[in-house]
Amino acid sequence: MINDLWYKNAIIYCLSVNTYMDANGDGIGDFRGLMNRLDYLQGLGVTAIWLMPFQTSPLRDDGYDVADYYSVDPRYGTLGDFVEFTHGCKQRGIRVLIDLVANHTSDKHAWFQEARSDPESKYRDWYVWSKKKPPNANDGVVFPGVQKSTWTHDKQARAWYFHRFYDFEPDLNTGNPEVQAEILKIMGFWIQLGVSGFRMDAVPFVISEKGPDVKVPTEHYDMLRTFREFLSWRQGDAIILGEANVLPKTDMEYFGDEGERIHMMFNFAVNQRLFYALATGDTRPLQKALKETKVSAPTAQWGLFLRNHDELDLGRLTETQRQAVFDAFGPDKDMQLYDRGIRRRLAPMLQGDRRRLELAYSLMLALPGTPVIRYGDEIGMGDNLRLPERNGARTPMQWSSEPQGGFTKSDKPFLPVISGGAYGFEHVNVAQQRRDPDSLMNWMERMIRMRKEAPEVGWGECTILNTRDNEVLALRYDWRNNSVVVVHNLSAIPREVWLNVAEKQSGHPDAQNQDNSCLINLLSSDNSQADANGKHCVLLEPYGYRWFRVGGLDYILKRREV
Repeated sequence: MINDLWYKNAIIYCLSVNTYMDANGDGIGDFRGLMNRLDYLQGLGVTAIWLMPFQTSPLRDDGYDVADYYSVDPRYGTLGDFVEFTHGCKQRGIRVLIDLVANHTSDKHAWFQEARSDPESKYRDWYVWSKKKPPNANDGVVFPGVQKSTWTHDKQARAWYFHRFYDFEPDLNTGNPEVQAEILKIMGFWIQLGVSGFRMDAVPFVISEKGPDVKVPTEHYDMLRTFREFLSWRQGDAIILGEANVLPKTDMEYFGDEGERIHMMFNFAVNQRLFYALATGDTRPLQKALKETKVSAPTAQWGLFLRNHDELDLGRLTETQRQAVFDAFGPDKDMQLYDRGIRRRLAPMLQGDRRRLELAYSLMLALPGTPVIRYGDEIGMGDNLRLPERNGARTPMQWSSEPQGGFTKSDKPFLPVISGGAYGFEHVNVAQQRRDPDSLMNWMERMIRMRKEAPEVGWGECTILNTRDNEVLALRYDWRNNSVVVVHNLSAIPREVWLNVAEKQSGHPDAQNQDNSCLINLLSSDNSQADANGKHCVLLEPYGYRWFRVGGLDYILKRREV
């Protein structure tokens, strides 16, 4: 069972092939270059790699405009290179997840080209058409300020086609059984080549009803069960990690009552409230989000993240909350995007403050679910706001102080490496931080190792402890007769809190017979002994954090087996 649910205690590392390492000197990252960095990722503690799209594409949307689902873009290598990559990952105990862009294709895809040229072709019904421009064509745009409509007229087809995203990304008619069968075929193809799962892009749109007469789309959740059943049949431990920025109540529909649909979901509700907490110090909305997104199905799991390859979407916050985050982390209009988000990397958002960076990453690792780390986060990479839209946070990895940050031998990488200033490759790079025992990268490696040794966070029951201080968040995890307590101070001033770590825990079977009088600090020798009333006094420095194991370090001997 544990092997099948490997994702419950994984460390997922998100990267794009084209920005990670260029082996052939053409300025574009490739699979050969990525292969050369697998030992680095293994040393960091990564247990799974999530690859952004690498299939053949015109690259008008960073690969999300797929032109052939069964290929590797020649700029990145060949299918043979991909298989060598997955084999290298397997040798190192690293699993591979890839993006599955099932909502739409590129308008250059052969399916769409045939669909637009021949109304009698079977591919015509693989897309969504209308003879007239629908009256709601300007509603539901995903990229306000950049995208004007969700319907575009095609002269060759003499009809309007639907596109939830850009006009060069026509939506697939995912309600068509033939399209669904093709999606399963695509998953089966990549699983055969060594993939362990898929990050499914834009899941709400994939399962939504589409058409010119649809006013309120109906979501067909059973489609997710079909996808999962196929993966379970083809490869028992393969997973789907869904991207669905929806309300917490709706999130549970994606998991299913018994966890029979999607295995994992990104927790956008917690992510947005986390940034509000980082901006204001107020943890109350975050605590509410943690309660609202608590899952009961044992196979369901959240993916926890700070930043990803998109903008920091704040659309689910109230207007007041969103403005507070804008004021703190993206005050200039150039830092904002689509009227709802921030297009910056985390390090510059937090002004390079090491205390706040450690707090943020420690908190991400400590929240219920599986942490997802963005490439470059481990060294505190910055952003380039001169680049358009989301590209500002998608610059090449900075490996050394050599020209182009050691990313490529070319003088013209396809995206410029950040150079000069506090976040330039001359100052922020892997080689330099590897030699510094106190670097952010070495700190991150130690934290990842500690997080992997605390499976209670990934597997256990989470309870919010009462700190009587809205700026301090304390969580307790119980699993298999062992417990972990994590405490974070989101304030810029020191805080003293009194914790009753046994509070509200008496009914939990894994909390029975626990010695709550002793808290062993997992990061230092600063342990805690309860007073006569069973309470622990914890003093936290500004932006301080503590990871405690309840009882003692003989927990392995006490761990209850299944």
